[in-house]
Amino acid sequence: MQNESAEFVGCAVSEKPGAAGSSAFSSRSKSRYGRWLVSNAAYWRQNAEMKRTQKTSSRSADDATEKGRPQMADLARLAGVSVATVSRALNGSALISKDTRERIEELARSLNYSINIGAKNLRLKQNRTIAVVIPYDRGSRQHISDPFFLAMVGSLADALTERGFDMLLSRVDAESLDSAADLYNSGKAIGIILIGQWRHHDQLNQMAAKRMPIVVWGTQIPQQLYCTVGGDNMAGGAMATRHLLERGYRRIVFIGDPQLAEVTYRHRGYVEALATYGLQPDPQLLVCVPFDANEARAGINRLCEQGVSFDAVFACSDVMASAASQVLHLHGRTVPDAVGVVGYDDIEWASHCNPPLTTVRQPIGAAGAELVDALLCVIDGVVVVPRVLPVELVVRSSTRPDPG
Repeated sequence: MQNESAEFVGCAVSEKPGAAGSSAFSSRSKSRYGRWLVSNAAYWRQNAEMKRTQKTSSRSADDATEKGRPQMADLARLAGVSVATVSRALNGSALISKDTRERIEELARSLNYSINIGAKNLRLKQNRTIAVVIPYDRGSRQHISDPFFLAMVGSLADALTERGFDMLLSRVDAESLDSAADLYNSGKAIGIILIGQWRHHDQLNQMAAKRMPIVVWGTQIPQQLYCTVGGDNMAGGAMATRHLLERGYRRIVFIGDPQLAEVTYRHRGYVEALATYGLQPDPQLLVCVPFDANEARAGINRLCEQGVSFDAVFACSDVMASAASQVLHLHGRTVPDAVGVVGYDDIEWASHCNPPLTTVRQPIGAAGAELVDALLCVIDGVVVVPRVLPVELVVRSSTRPDPG
């Protein structure tokens, strides 16, 4: 989105006779100023067009999500004033009359338009703080001390420090993401990086529709208005399942909640890999639980007690995979001989499990830099397409050796 106000800083011209700001100029000054504006009009138009061209060239061709959003120029046209007046009104300038300011503010509210505080603060060098938000989802109960969160926060802290920014860490109720928006609206942060989409895609879209600079660690969803950065979840699900199939396992339990966007794609990869071996997913082998070790433990225990036949487990996090291994041990089922286990994320202690855990490695090290870069592009008004990062399988001892 263009930062139209930057082109007119310092121009204090009222839109109508008698409007606030007119007393700041004598009749002679007004006349001289008016002639100056006319004589320089071509320059301003050329300069603005050049900047628009530069920004347009850096945008992705896939800018459909931006087309429906109101711009400052739209407000100016509807209000019958200049872009500069809209900018000053939304910034609370005393040069704009109360009636004009209130009229523009009401129009902005009706169009869900908000001024880009982040871009303004960066331009004025007033704030270099990025909010990193981890939603608390009561359905998930994933604690902020979860090793994946800690690793991601560490990666973001390194990336922000390298770019000269401060990090504000916040935990908010996932059902009320507006509280995360307050961090931006209050000027505490110039942008938001949110770790996890959960089930709140609509809330995220509403935030993005209000021109709030936000980037989400997650997966691409149809009609999303916000930028996502995340691992290739479908490829990860497929490679984990294919690895188990290649090692001779056939009855593979899937642990995760397919209602969550990232897990949805991991499950699709799981189903796709089974199909290549002529297998159909068995509903009995779906342990639909949130990212919670206790829930995973209870789910595997239930399968064991019910006598459900299975010889492998694919869990959508290393924490859940480790919990499943513990339950299997209690039931006398050895890993990897009786049951193979594959996790997801490759958190630091995955290699220290007993046995060391085979897992799908998420690019957490690169994730921080990618998230920060994407957010700064959004703040600058560049439309950023979703970024999908490659994942890889790390083979350890929780699955059988290659039979070949």
